[in-house]
Amino acid sequence: MTWLALLLTGVAVTDLTHSVVQRHVVPQCVGAFAAVVLALVAGLTSARDIAALVLVVLATVAWGTSVSRGFARGGRPWVPLAVLGGAVAGAVVLSPLAAAPGAGGPLGRWLDTVPWPLLHDAAPERVLLVAALALVQLSTGNVVVRLVLTATGTVLPAQHGTAGDPETRLKGGRLLGPMERLVILGLGLAGELTAAGIVIAAKGLLRFPELQSKGEQERIHQLTEYFLVGSFVSWLVPLTSLLLLS
Repeated sequence: MTWLALLLTGVAVTDLTHSVVQRHVVPQCVGAFAAVVLALVAGLTSARDIAALVLVVLATVAWGTSVSRGFARGGRPWVPLAVLGGAVAGAVVLSPLAAAPGAGGPLGRWLDTVPWPLLHDAAPERVLLVAALALVQLSTGNVVVRLVLTATGTVLPAQHGTAGDPETRLKGGRLLGPMERLVILGLGLAGELTAAGIVIAAKGLLRFPELQSKGEQERIHQLTEYFLVGSFVSWLVPLTSLLLLS
């Protein structure tokens, strides 16, 4: 799964960079560079790994470009979703073709020297994938949620950041989303996935008074749809991540 880890790292770094640098070209270049650096650190220098890295770079650039266009006025938000889904599926299908012995290099040597049993006994490939999936929860999860909301017509790109945008009325989603996804991912890795239900239930209970506020009655249906669609898509991100780790 080293190729998948490279892909997800490139995508996640692209989204994290875009949240800081609002430019069309810089984020995907930084994401592609991060994937290349990670490949070198992991010692992925065989001919197959280099060929896979080229595809990862292309997929990262395609993701960043399609996301920018998907959020633009008149854009097609389903395109970046198709790009990401196709790239992840391709990486999973092609992963058995990865050259043996897999990840190693400086990363493998560092893992052999760390005093923490959890990392010392872990395979470099799994460490790479867990780290990449953790990065995905931070920013890419928010991007995926926003794309689905736009594709389903739950929010309109033209309303982004305005008073008509439900996100401005249900405040804190951009911060709570990554936090809850990391908690669900962590609980799943710890074998306590059932406990993640507490996180899901708690969010619903905390949001319920806000959704029923008298001042929000005019847009209660829009807010409820936004909350339900956004929450379910957000929860699917860490659950899918756990599936990739299984």
